[in-house]
Amino acid sequence: MVLALTVIGSVVLLVALGLFAFGLRRRVIQRSGGTFDCSLRWNVPEKGDTSGKGWGYGIARYSGDRIEWFRVFSYALRPRRVLERSAIEVAGRRAPEGEEELALLSDAIILACVHRGTRLELAMSEDALTGFLAWLEAAPPGQRVNVA
Repeated sequence: MVLALTVIGSVVLLVALGLFAFGLRRRVIQRSGGTFDCSLRWNVPEKGDTSGKGWGYGIARYSGDRIEWFRVFSYALRPRRVLERSAIEVAGRRAPEGEEELALLSDAIILACVHRGTRLELAMSEDALTGFLAWLEAAPPGQRVNVA
């Protein structure tokens, strides 16, 4: 009986520590400010895909002339993807369709982009989209920015 309680207590403690680590990691990422919730889909087919597959929920952070994207369900302190402002081309925007409505946050708007030849989609709230497009257009003089 004592062994069973010790094992159960250890499991509960490990789960609590894991959840605490998720929260602490998010705080560390957001500490510098300039973050927003953003889902990302990498290597999107040209014809489009509304199946809802391939989306990763994450946190994006402005870092100078880059956007750093972190997966929410990860312990890594390094970004999973880094997008340079000068290499982002906006191809269009749209509302979620089909199964995407279930895979994304309810108020999400999808922004189709190309980054160094790779097609990707970012899904974010209207407010985050306004800030993102303003950040893109605020590039220093001489930098090429393509916003559709």
